[in-house]
Amino acid sequence: MTAPAVPLSPRRPRAARVGSLRGLTVPALAVGAASISPVVYLLDRARSAGWSQFHAAVFRRATLEVLGRSVALTVIATLGCTIVGVAAAALAPRAGRGWWRSALALPLAIPTYVAAFAWVATFPGMKGLWGAALVLIACSYPYVYLPVVAALDGIDRSHEDVARSLGASPWRAFLTVTLPQVRSAVTSGALLAALYVLSDFGAVATMRYQAFTWEIFQSYRAGFNPTQAASLALVLVIAAGALVGAELRARGQTVAGAARRGARADHAPRGALARWIPRLVLTGVLGVAVAFPVVTVVSWTVTRAGDALAWGDLRAALGNSLRFSVLAAAVTTALAVVVALAVTRAVSRATRIAEAATYLTHALPAVVIGISMIYLSLRVAPAWYQRTPVLIAAYVLLFLPLAVSSSRAAIERCPLRFDEVSRSLGHGAWATTALVTLRVAAPGLAAGAALTALAAMKELPATLLLHPTGTDTLSMELWTAMGVSDYRAAAPFALALVLFAAVPTAVLGSLSGRFGAHHG
Repeated sequence: MTAPAVPLSPRRPRAARVGSLRGLTVPALAVGAASISPVVYLLDRARSAGWSQFHAAVFRRATLEVLGRSVALTVIATLGCTIVGVAAAALAPRAGRGWWRSALALPLAIPTYVAAFAWVATFPGMKGLWGAALVLIACSYPYVYLPVVAALDGIDRSHEDVARSLGASPWRAFLTVTLPQVRSAVTSGALLAALYVLSDFGAVATMRYQAFTWEIFQSYRAGFNPTQAASLALVLVIAAGALVGAELRARGQTVAGAARRGARADHAPRGALARWIPRLVLTGVLGVAVAFPVVTVVSWTVTRAGDALAWGDLRAALGNSLRFSVLAAAVTTALAVVVALAVTRAVSRATRIAEAATYLTHALPAVVIGISMIYLSLRVAPAWYQRTPVLIAAYVLLFLPLAVSSSRAAIERCPLRFDEVSRSLGHGAWATTALVTLRVAAPGLAAGAALTALAAMKELPATLLLHPTGTDTLSMELWTAMGVSDYRAAAPFALALVLFAAVPTAVLGSLSGRFGAHHG
C-alpha cells in the first residue's frame, strides 16, 4: 500500500498529537540520516573532482536538455498516473464487484522492463517519450489508485449526499465535494509516482529515451565517468527535494476528513448501464496495463514449448528472489514504523525532517544507490561487500518511502480517542502503541510490507551490482536474456516473476479495502 493518505484533523487538540512518543525522535532522525547516505557518496565524488567541474557538468547544454526530457516524462507520466488512478478509484465501486479492487493493483506486479520489452517486441517503432510514458503510466498508476481508493472508503459521504439532493450529478458531486476530501491521498500518491518515474531505468532504457537515469547509466558504463554521473544524480536529488516540498505544502493546506468518518454507504449507481460503463473503462485499463504484457510473455513461453527448461536455475532464482524480498520487507517495515510513529505521535520539526529525508533518495536511480552502497560498504564494513546485508540495505534505501507512506497513513487512521481510552485505563504510551495503535494499523502496515516485498522482487540495477557472489534472481536472469533479445529464454523467468509478484499485489489490493474501511 502506498498511501500517506489522510493527515490528522486540525480539530484534534495538539496535546493529544504530540509528546506521547518523544523517545522516537532520535531513532527517526537516525533512519532519516541513513536514508540520505547515498548523497554523501555523491557529494564526496563531486567534491573530489572539484566544484568547478561539477558546475560545468551540471550547467552544460547537454545536461539541461536531459533535464528537459526528464521533466517532460515526469510531468506526462505523473499526470497520466493521477488521472488513471483517481478514475479507477472512483469507478471501482461503481463496477459492482469487489474483485476489481485487487485486479486494479495488479500492474504493480509487472516490472517496467518486462512491459517495455513486450511493447517493443510487438511494436518495434514504439520508442521514445510516448512509449516510455505509456509503460510508466500503465505500471505506476496504482501508486495513486491505492491511497485514493482507501481514502474514499473512509470519508464521510454525507456531503456528497447533500450535493446530490441539491441537483448535482453523480460525477459533479464527486469532483466538487468528494475529491477535495481525499486531496492529500491524491498528492501523496502523485508524489510517489513522480519519484518513481524520475528513478525508473527499465522503461527508459528499453524505450531508448535519454532521461537522467539513462544518461547516468551511460556515464558509469562508457569510460566509467563517476563524476558526471554523480553530478547528474545530485540534480535528481534537488528535483526530488522540490517534489517533496511541494507535496508537504499541499498536505498542509488540506483540510482532512480523518476525524469525520461517517457511515459508509454504497453509492454505486443502480442500473445495468451504470455498471457496464465503468466495467468497460476498467477492462480497457487492465487490458493495456496487465493483459497485453502477460499475454506477450505467455506467447514467448509457448514458442519455446519444445525446449528443455533449466528447472534448477529457475528454482534457484525464485528462491533467492523470495528470500531477498521477504528480508527487505521485514527490515524496511520495521524502520518505517519508527518514522511513522514519530511523525504522527511525536509531531515536531525534527520528525517532519526525518520523514522528508526518507523520500529524497527515492528519486535516485537504483544504479546510483548500488554504486553508493559499494562505496559505503568498502569504507564502513568491507567484510559485507557482495553479501546479503549490503543488498538488503540498498533495498531499504530504495523502498523506505513506500513503507513510510503506508505506515503513516495506517497509524493516522487509528483514532486518537482509542489511545486516550487506553491511557485512561492506566496503560502507558508505549503499551498503548503496542496494544492499540499498531494493532489497529496492522492491515495498513501489512499492505506496506507487501508493497515493499513486491518492489524488491522486481528490482534490477542495484541487484545486478550488489547481489551476493554466486546468486542470481529472477530479475537478473530475465534481464540477461532480454539484453540479447532472447525472449524465448527470458519467458520462464518473466512468467515466474509476474506470477509470484502477483501474490503480494493481490494481498495489497485486498488489504487496501480493510485499511480504508477499518473504522468506517
